[in-house]
Amino acid sequence: MFSLSCIVRAACAPGRGVNNGLPHLFCPPPGRSKGWGRQVVRAGVLMLLLANAVMAQTALPGAQAMPVSVTQTWDKVFPQSPQVDHQKVSFENRYGIRLVADLYMPKGTDKKLLAALVVAGPFGSVKEQVSGLYAQKMAERGYLTLAFDPSYTGESGGEPRNLASAEINTDDVSAAVDYLGLLDSVDRQRIGVIGICGGGGMSLNAAAIDTRIRAVVTASMYDISRLMARGYYDAMSHEARAGMVQQLSEQRWRDAEQGRFADGPPFLPDTLEGVTDPVVKMYFDYYRTPRGYHPRSVNSRGAFTATMPLSFMNMPMLTHIDEISPRPVLFIAGAKAHSRYFSEDAYKAAAEPKQLLIVGDAIHTDLYDRVDKIPFDAITAFFDRSLH
Repeated sequence: MFSLSCIVRAACAPGRGVNNGLPHLFCPPPGRSKGWGRQVVRAGVLMLLLANAVMAQTALPGAQAMPVSVTQTWDKVFPQSPQVDHQKVSFENRYGIRLVADLYMPKGTDKKLLAALVVAGPFGSVKEQVSGLYAQKMAERGYLTLAFDPSYTGESGGEPRNLASAEINTDDVSAAVDYLGLLDSVDRQRIGVIGICGGGGMSLNAAAIDTRIRAVVTASMYDISRLMARGYYDAMSHEARAGMVQQLSEQRWRDAEQGRFADGPPFLPDTLEGVTDPVVKMYFDYYRTPRGYHPRSVNSRGAFTATMPLSFMNMPMLTHIDEISPRPVLFIAGAKAHSRYFSEDAYKAAAEPKQLLIVGDAIHTDLYDRVDKIPFDAITAFFDRSLH
């Protein structure tokens, strides 16, 4: 079974780190009783009261009420802004999967038609983490914004859980555009997208086929399909890829025999004891500490399905990146980020108008939440021009 981290190591040390036939995450460095009727009635009354409480919340224009199973309290890893109204909403993508999202609206703009932004977060994250922070910050700057949980992830629907798909997750971005364009408060001719890390690749892929997306910003962008197909820096050997394909193919037999989809290895270890890899330490510092930990995030707690990479390995997402033109793209990457080459290569492949902004003294995850390093002024100026 392979995970994102396995693919990293497969590029450098194919065939190593195998234990009992499964590669380690780092390759190397889960009759009726008395009173039953009364209980059912009480449960039904409680559910009805909860549903009425949710429905009674003041809704932003066009927002849909959420099912009672979705958390209504603020449980983000960042503080709530007093300058922004917030509400959870839901909508369906083209595959009939219901997505749950956070809608952020700047206060005092009820009568204005606003430019809007979809925010797609890092691969394996949830809207309570990076994408929500970006969405709230851009709402403070006058944009109506939407941060969503991708299909099969967080509070969004889809079975099995913790799956990912190049096609479906790309459509999630366009489904968010669908939703925003139906709001009375949104100017549908002024909708842009921000994609962070893996969400950056999905956003570029969506923009290439969805002309309603008028401008794109990526930060610490990852092309997940390229990573899984070739490893970091395209260093995966033909033999290593063939081994991955063989094991993933065999895993499908095991899943079919067991009648369920097995989990792959967790994204991160429980501790950093014995870990020397700086990239693992970097991700641990965000996803496994109070800085960014969230229980619904695959990266913080849990694992993708073991066969998840199959969706990406044969589907290069950025093949048509040049077709985003003449709509503008701004690529942002940290000068010290291990992922910097993804943004630089995508910039080369994109057509004008395009910009590449390298943030000095920043690593990959600095652009997740370090508001002193994330160039929000540059992002705002870009969208102010592009969505004028």
